[in-house]
Amino acid sequence: MILGAGAAATVGDGIDHNSIDRRPVLIVTGLVQEARIAAGPGMIVICSSSDPQQLRALLATLDSSTFRGVISFGVAGGLDPSLKSGDVVVATEVLSGDTRFLAASALNEEMIASAALKRRRIVRGGLAGVEQVVAARASKAALRSETGAAAVDMESHIAAAYAAKAGIPFAALRVISDPASRALPELAKTALKPNGDIDLRKVLRGVARNPTALRGLVSTGIDFNRALRSLRGCRGFLLGNEGLVSAGL
Repeated sequence: MILGAGAAATVGDGIDHNSIDRRPVLIVTGLVQEARIAAGPGMIVICSSSDPQQLRALLATLDSSTFRGVISFGVAGGLDPSLKSGDVVVATEVLSGDTRFLAASALNEEMIASAALKRRRIVRGGLAGVEQVVAARASKAALRSETGAAAVDMESHIAAAYAAKAGIPFAALRVISDPASRALPELAKTALKPNGDIDLRKVLRGVARNPTALRGLVSTGIDFNRALRSLRGCRGFLLGNEGLVSAGL
């Protein structure tokens, strides 16, 4: 099944600015750090705490007619072995089971080239949407083989379904945090608070019980911080005529 969430218009000279849709864009994130980066004028930001059911419940409380588009924004696990932490994936589609959601994007090659000059690598590719964290290298490889997706996250397929049902455009920008070659430590999977922040006490208790986990956590933390820095640099793509969902939509 293929569902399209609309196409973004190109902003340029000659647009009747009185006709521009002034409704905010809904930004869907999984972590509080992502939500903080995305927050700003013209944005309504929600954070799922990497809990798909919580995200669905949050979306159910919102009136989709009040938004002009939906953007999934945050970090992701790498599936394409060529992608490193900090690399940016602009979604062409989101795959979930046998459903495929097409993504809209106003990013053109000139914008992508400009970002590349700032040492961010941006690629277009598919995102796989899942209900549980894909942590093991073998699991990532299997999902890559099954879907052909460049990256995986736990929010984009839900955000895309919401947009498709509402008939509003959907886009997604995800930055690689844990590459395909790296397994995500068990502690990193379970140390989230309900608000999406990291439970440092839980991490410290886990390391105390299993000191060998420290090395993996440190490597994961370095990758995660690199991904957040890259994500901050991509915030401009949410805005104005650089937008993933353009102002003239």
